[in-house]
Amino acid sequence: IEFVSESSEIDDSEKKIIMEFISWMRIHTTTGIQQSYVETFDMVPEHDLHLTHHIFGDDNGRGPALIDLSEHFKNEGLEVKDGEIPDFLPLILEYVATLDDMESRVFLGDAKKIIKVIADNLDEAKSPYAKLIRIVEKRSYLAQAA
Repeated sequence: IEFVSESSEIDDSEKKIIMEFISWMRIHTTTGIQQSYVETFDMVPEHDLHLTHHIFGDDNGRGPALIDLSEHFKNEGLEVKDGEIPDFLPLILEYVATLDDMESRVFLGDAKKIIKVIADNLDEAKSPYAKLIRIVEKRSYLAQAA
């Protein structure tokens, strides 16, 4: 909490969202938070945090995209553990945290439209996670061709 409130890298509107989410978490039990997470992200395909799911669904085209992303991570020194799927948004955020600010925004820019779809779906469901995903969307940057 102290880090959030004192960080110069988080703007005031983002701090407010994060603090509201922390407050939401504090009024729920650990089991309640886990249940909310599973019901939100594991049970509703429109909320899936696996980004290629929103492009390919269960189509065969998803496999090559996942392989490409795995290879990219491997080349950058991030090992995807057995059982992890490389398009999982938290894993992608773990990777972009190793990049400088502009590199991370550009990398996330490739996924901006998908992140927006997830955020829109979470908004529609009135999910407490929606505003957090909006922060990720806001911080991604669609690179313009020179």
